[in-house]
Amino acid sequence: MWKEFKEFAMRGSVIDMAVGVIIGGAFSAVVNSIVNDIFMPIIGQLLAGVDFSDLKIVLSQAVVEAGEVVQPEVAIGYGMLIQKIINFLIIALCLFAVIKSINSLKKSEPKEEPAPPEKSAEVLLLEEIRDSLKEGSHKQ
Repeated sequence: MWKEFKEFAMRGSVIDMAVGVIIGGAFSAVVNSIVNDIFMPIIGQLLAGVDFSDLKIVLSQAVVEAGEVVQPEVAIGYGMLIQKIINFLIIALCLFAVIKSINSLKKSEPKEEPAPPEKSAEVLLLEEIRDSLKEGSHKQ
């Protein structure tokens, strides 16, 4: 069983997938930073200083007694949803650009035609017999 697992885990596709997941996590952190630190402040400024992470619909206010929160606020945080949608769109756009460039590189590379397979000795002998029979039928 260990041997089968080792063969499975060491297949190229599994290792490639693991590398892709790790790089995807790092890429996600970069995109989150770009969205949170660059795009969202600009979009918020264009919308009169709105911070998307603070946008919410309050269903019930927090109950505070003697400076302590007895019951926390209940709210729908739709601003974070907007921010996550923007994250998704930027990631999708970046992946589209990367895949499109990879595909254009693949198309521009000249494809080598595979060499025709060598004929076996039997096939060569049969072709000789065929050719000699053709020559014999033309002489008559």
